[in-house]
Amino acid sequence: MSSVLHPSLGLGPVSLRISDLARSIRFYTEIVGLRILRQQGRTVELTADGRHTLVQLHEVEALRPKGRAAGLYHYAILLPDRESLGLALRNLIAHNISVGQGDHLVSEALYINDPDGNGIEIYADRPRDTWKRDANGEYVMATDPVDVEGLLALTDGLEWTGLPEGTVMGHVHFHVSDLAEARRFYCDILGFEVTAAYGGAALFVAAGGYHHHVGLNTWAGRGIPNTAPNQAGIEHYTIQLPSSEEIETVISRLRDSGHEAEQRDDAWYVLDPSDIWIRFMTA
Repeated sequence: MSSVLHPSLGLGPVSLRISDLARSIRFYTEIVGLRILRQQGRTVELTADGRHTLVQLHEVEALRPKGRAAGLYHYAILLPDRESLGLALRNLIAHNISVGQGDHLVSEALYINDPDGNGIEIYADRPRDTWKRDANGEYVMATDPVDVEGLLALTDGLEWTGLPEGTVMGHVHFHVSDLAEARRFYCDILGFEVTAAYGGAALFVAAGGYHHHVGLNTWAGRGIPNTAPNQAGIEHYTIQLPSSEEIETVISRLRDSGHEAEQRDDAWYVLDPSDIWIRFMTA
């Protein structure tokens, strides 16, 4: 039985707890650039391509704000090209949104928060053949200033019409209370491979040679509590694998290591050490 996740692994929708659905819909459509795919009660599914859910928002009554806890640091929306990133930046500037930014060498990224403090990264990858590895085989990444002027010049005269076809969920990044425990779960059990490690502070893991599908860090402090279900944050994220056989292999590893798995409708659900549900589905 292979202990490494299939190289064609991808990420699907993330589900977030928010406090005011109408306010969040305005933000995610006008600021982020997603569109409503379907809405039922207090839940809305948002899309970039009009066919697939990218983000699900679930309004929770009396939701408590995010605190210093293990849970969502940000989820990351991957755009198909640099031009799309420049247009997204123009729209954020037009709406006077506070934007963080980082050139990570493998990618260029913009960072914002939704109205409930859920972190969002909007980014574009550089060509994979330009990514460099160090002597340990780990990707060389950094947090350099983004060439903002270059992004704006690239899109001068172009019109922003929302997130384009080809936009996908690129990665998720979490605060954790114990990095060693998170590494055991994500690498030794699930089967992600380490792509970059920064001592006891941060770890990046992926399948198929990507720079990272999951980021893990202790920047909020070691031993912090998990985010409670009545706090803003992530409810679940989705790992997509190419076949039910691949999913069954992962579920078997999880059960053999003492983790419970629940089948709901067409997916399997497992809790990670930070009480975040991971949803396994076929692509």
